[in-house]
Amino acid sequence: MNKDEFKMNRDQSKGRIEAAKGKARETVGKVTGNAHLAQKGKLQKDLGKAQAAYGDLQEKIRNAKPSP
Repeated sequence: MNKDEFKMNRDQSKGRIEAAKGKARETVGKVTGNAHLAQKGKLQKDLGKAQAAYGDLQEKIRNAKPSP
């Protein structure tokens, strides 16, 4: 494996960070019984996952080999 295999683009890293923050917010909302906070956390988590998936797609396109 080389170091390029572990590089993440901006959308991948920011998306995963947002997803983690959203999961934490969602958990705090559930534990405290704050439904609004839990819902905001779930939305943040889902948006983060979408951004990370977009970054993953960018990397797949960037790394795709043209067909002969």
